[in-house]
Amino acid sequence: MSWHPPLWKYIDDAGTPWRVRWAWPDKEPGEYLLEVATAGRPGVRGAHLGQGRFELLPEDDPYLPALRTERQRGEIISHWPYMRAIIRAEGCYIKIFRPGGAAVPAERCAQMDRLLDAGAFTAPKVLRSSPNTLVLSALSGPTLGEIGEDYVTIGEKDFDDAWEKWSRAWLAQLSAASDASRRTILGAMPVHSPEAEANAAARWLKRWLRHTENVPELSTQRHTLMAMADYVTANLLGSVPDPLVWAHGDLHDRQIIAGDDRSPFGLLDFDDAAQAEAARDLAYLDFHLERRLRRNSLTSGRYLKAHSEVLAVARQLQVSPDRFDAYSDARWLRLACSSLPSGSSLATRVLEERVRHRQSFGFTPLAASQSLGSRG
Repeated sequence: MSWHPPLWKYIDDAGTPWRVRWAWPDKEPGEYLLEVATAGRPGVRGAHLGQGRFELLPEDDPYLPALRTERQRGEIISHWPYMRAIIRAEGCYIKIFRPGGAAVPAERCAQMDRLLDAGAFTAPKVLRSSPNTLVLSALSGPTLGEIGEDYVTIGEKDFDDAWEKWSRAWLAQLSAASDASRRTILGAMPVHSPEAEANAAARWLKRWLRHTENVPELSTQRHTLMAMADYVTANLLGSVPDPLVWAHGDLHDRQIIAGDDRSPFGLLDFDDAAQAEAARDLAYLDFHLERRLRRNSLTSGRYLKAHSEVLAVARQLQVSPDRFDAYSDARWLRLACSSLPSGSSLATRVLEERVRHRQSFGFTPLAASQSLGSRG
């Protein structure tokens, strides 16, 4: 088949240019769902790409019936077609799910209300919930991600101070979540095991392989990613896991609201909160920092400061370096299976660099080294 991967920009039938923000594989090979935006129009739209043809989707998503009424309340700032959407309204954010899909996120918010250390982090309050929607209060202040990309109003000392405060807050939060008084709440949360992480990476790879089958120009990358998947799995399952702790589940610097001297930091989005190794959250956060560095949206100096704080927290929590690397590699593998070729190529290069670096020190899991050798 002809390969038509998602591009960064498209023009619709009316001549309006649209910039692609996110892309996900659709049901059929070669077809993709997109989140797009255009200048002069607030919010985002869903779109479909099939064999290179770009088409905007209706604003009323048939799989998200609550969107029809809720979108009148504000601006759609996130939309994964047929799956979920987020609306920014006055003083709140409205999360839209498939029918019945809001139950688990609402439960996670209730658990976090009891697990968070109020002195370290605060979280949005649930203002309203239904089987299809979750309305959360807005938290004021910039995210750590926004601070990192602000070179006009944020000086280097302010940036350093923010990350040092985050490291203290994160240590306090994990200590509070493991307290005996909260142990029952933590124990009721789901467990995200190394096997679950490996299975998630395998699902991402399976979708990518399915959508790129019979594409000759990707044959080398296909072999590389299959070998990398073996390598990642061997790392995840080949060493002793660290103890389970409370985990945010999708930690990155745009989920962390920087508080001022008088208020705690804020945390957003607990849909994936679970019990997991501390390495997972920290490695995910570090992944996003390195990705920004490689995309030139974060200077090397700021990256090194934030990166050093993440590693310092890992040492304080006695995170095994092998476990940190294993979860970091797994997150890069997910990006390598991205529908957008630029992200996929970047992540594939990073994984190859890591394998070569570790091999130079004589460290390669046996199963991975056999796989990489056989696939060249």
